[in-house]
Amino acid sequence: MPKDDRNTLEVLKAELNFVEKGGYGRSPREPWRALLAFEDSPTCMNYDTQENRTTCAECLLMEFVPADKRGQKVPCRHIPLTPYGDTLLHLYRGGTEQQIEEALSIWLQKEIAKLENREPAGAPSA
Repeated sequence: MPKDDRNTLEVLKAELNFVEKGGYGRSPREPWRALLAFEDSPTCMNYDTQENRTTCAECLLMEFVPADKRGQKVPCRHIPLTPYGDTLLHLYRGGTEQQIEEALSIWLQKEIAKLENREPAGAPSA
């Protein structure tokens, strides 16, 4: 069970904001390397951390990872983002950066809407 105590809705909103502001454009530190969704985002628990990394099993995104993929090295790459079940791993292998960002944005918007509809009216967000 994830030990990440961040608010899922707030993390997904922050991730969407990051995507929409071009956060996955090329890094000035490593312009030759494409950035990886979730992994290279400030919303990742291990963002910019080399030592004392937290295991992915503790991340709140694990609730979106299919049970049979939770043991993978990078489980968030296995979150089904499209209605066809395309994951980041599929999209990295055959999609463009634009297609990846579009699929991620649409998925984030849908998950945010689900969570907002589930929260009781007037509930404080963490």
